[in-house]
Amino acid sequence: MSRQKKKSDGHFDTSSTEPGLLPGETVVREGKAAILFPSANEVFYNPVQEFNRDLTCAVITEFAREQLAQRGIRILVPGEKDRVVVRLSEEKNGTEDQEASEQPEKEQQKEEEDDKKEFITASVGERCEQGLRVLEGLAASGLRSVRFALEVPGLKSITANDYSAKAAALISRNAQHNNVSHILQASQRDASMVMYEARGKKERYDVIDLDPYGSPSPFLDAAVQAVSEGGLLCITCTDMAVMAGNSGETCYSKYGSMSIKSRYCHEMALRIILHSLDQRAAVYQRYIEPLLSVSVDFYIRVFVRVKTGQAVVKNSASKHALLYNCVGCGAFHLQRMGKKMSQGKHMKYSAATGPPVGPNCEHCRQRHQLGGPIWAEPIHDMKFVQKVLGAVSVNPTRFRTSKRIEGVLSMVTEELQDVPLYYVLDHLSSTVHCNTPPMLQFRSALLHAGYRVSLSHACKNAVKTDAPAGVLWDIIRCWEKSNPVKRERLSETSPAHRILSAEPALQACFEIREDANPQSRKRHLTRFQENPQANWGPKARAKAGWVILLMLFC
Repeated sequence: MSRQKKKSDGHFDTSSTEPGLLPGETVVREGKAAILFPSANEVFYNPVQEFNRDLTCAVITEFAREQLAQRGIRILVPGEKDRVVVRLSEEKNGTEDQEASEQPEKEQQKEEEDDKKEFITASVGERCEQGLRVLEGLAASGLRSVRFALEVPGLKSITANDYSAKAAALISRNAQHNNVSHILQASQRDASMVMYEARGKKERYDVIDLDPYGSPSPFLDAAVQAVSEGGLLCITCTDMAVMAGNSGETCYSKYGSMSIKSRYCHEMALRIILHSLDQRAAVYQRYIEPLLSVSVDFYIRVFVRVKTGQAVVKNSASKHALLYNCVGCGAFHLQRMGKKMSQGKHMKYSAATGPPVGPNCEHCRQRHQLGGPIWAEPIHDMKFVQKVLGAVSVNPTRFRTSKRIEGVLSMVTEELQDVPLYYVLDHLSSTVHCNTPPMLQFRSALLHAGYRVSLSHACKNAVKTDAPAGVLWDIIRCWEKSNPVKRERLSETSPAHRILSAEPALQACFEIREDANPQSRKRHLTRFQENPQANWGPKARAKAGWVILLMLFC
């Protein structure tokens, strides 16, 4: 193998001839990429993470479609028969895209107008001079970056960075092996320094992907500065034990938020990382707009747009909230950190008033835990999610995990966007020691009572609703009357006894409603993944010498 030469700027030369396979090396194929890996005892490949990489390629493709359409560039995605057209004029007017079945004449007319316009086309594997600049800060083998180069059209350059010299050399070889050296450049530097040196407006990256082993917190300050105006940050967290409440003090030190043990811990983890990102961006008069936030398997993944605006940053406090969680029955309340009031043409900002609860829970008289602050605004952009979902649906052969992507994104589109967190049905019933009501009947009872309800992609038996906790307990009380609990076995001080001792103020109707069954459930979409293989998960840390290469996320 020819020795890789390091340039003065920390990058590696990827222009030499393609090297052959070294002794002990294996080739792993994923998507369009064929990646060289060292021997099995030095590095491994985790196929479970293919969903993560597939979803990222799908999201960046739609982001590129939006951004480049404004520059007069149309991207060409292999296998995409039905174009997904970005309606820039409709976005400016603040209206939402409509499906072709709803407005066939308007859609057809718009497509004909678009066809008449002259566009520059951008294809996968080709360098687009007016395209996006991408940085993968912790690239390891370079698999993700190689896939970007081969599967995402409209890219000008990809910097695949890793602090390990062996990793950088391997990235360079993989770029050559896949014939993408004209787009992908290997870099051996500290990821934070790469981003800090790209803070200038002309040096910023359009897309920054951070997929570390564990917490991304050391890189967030640099990332929110190094991404371009309206650019995309893709962040993964695998330190779920910390973010799910096992070490609240550690979570606070990393993310500025106190995590607590709860049934909604996976969505809370998403809201913790969004809180941390927005808070760090606000220091530089920037703010985030979440496009998609998912809790999957053993990690969470967020895609956020970063913008600049002093006026919007002033509203930051009202986007975050403290969380009061009852340790007995799990009832929770949010307390916004700030509030805003309209005074003519101006907005007045002030501290919020509270707390929203007393020292003890009104339902079971147990104490409250204080968590947060967390992001209390929507965690998805529905228009953007619909675009990603539409593109994946019309091109199902593009990714091996297309069915799961379609299932997860379909659930995301069904979630109540203005309702943070959720309850878990089997936890509600187990609190009072009664049988668990069927999900459709419980959802129907909420709908009959005049409230909204949805599932959550983050938990299989989640109940996301705008109904207060008192209504949920009234429904459980009504259910318990027909499925009685042996009251004599309940301690008088237990949450179950105190909740069931009160008569329901609401008489629940459990007659199943048609709208209680969501479309994703009716269509039997792959919404929740079964364990893909034995002993799957985030794996152990790497051995010395290959610490970076042995990360879970290649």
